[in-house]
Amino acid sequence: MLIFKSWLNDLAGAWVFYTIFPQWPKIKPKFKRIARFAPLIGVLIGFSQSSSWLLLRYFNWPNISVALISIAISIFITGGLHIDGLMDTADGMGACPSKRIEAMKDSRVGAIGVQSLVIILILQIAAIIKLSFYAPFAFPLAAFWGRISQLFAIENYEYLFKKESTSIHHEYWRGLSKEIRPSLVIISIGIILFLSLNSLSIYNTFLLTYCILSGLITSISIPHLINKYLGGHSGDSYGASLVITETTNLLLLSIILAPN
Repeated sequence: MLIFKSWLNDLAGAWVFYTIFPQWPKIKPKFKRIARFAPLIGVLIGFSQSSSWLLLRYFNWPNISVALISIAISIFITGGLHIDGLMDTADGMGACPSKRIEAMKDSRVGAIGVQSLVIILILQIAAIIKLSFYAPFAFPLAAFWGRISQLFAIENYEYLFKKESTSIHHEYWRGLSKEIRPSLVIISIGIILFLSLNSLSIYNTFLLTYCILSGLITSISIPHLINKYLGGHSGDSYGASLVITETTNLLLLSIILAPN
């Protein structure tokens, strides 16, 4: 019961921190270990995109329009938190080594930051249109792996600004195996329920498994590449890692599920 209460409080904190939605009634949010629920929040955001896709396609909206709305829903729910991190990180990576940290801290967005946003949006739109029928399946998967990449970054790489301030994620971090457990438990229950209610062939079961696991490599490699370039991670680079991983996985799934 105590574990459940702790999970609920941290989940409420993650809900407040990672979305624009108000605090849950009668539940006091805690923010010390919210990162462990980021993957679950991502799946919920992905499902909201899937629901909007299915609803609008039911009314015969064109794929391009629904793709744009799906992206807008994700940005709206998160308040653009991760997009902001992407642009700040891109500005830092585009600056000379001695100016990278300064560029990331600058509240103004530079040319490279704007370009990174435009490129990411174009790639996401292209992938979603290509996915078409499979887009509702891809949204929660891509959102999940995007947030898993953040956990890998927190686990394996130093905080860039540790001399100036502490990272709440690092301060209360208890290891990846423990931090990833709550989200995996809840999501695994959902997958088991889905499989129990649907009779899938061996081929479709294999394809489902392959699609679910397809984001593992990118969720590890992308934060590694960002760390290699910056020499560490920050809140901004966690957001950049999420957005780039999410976009890459949408592209991968568009190739796997809709190759023609």
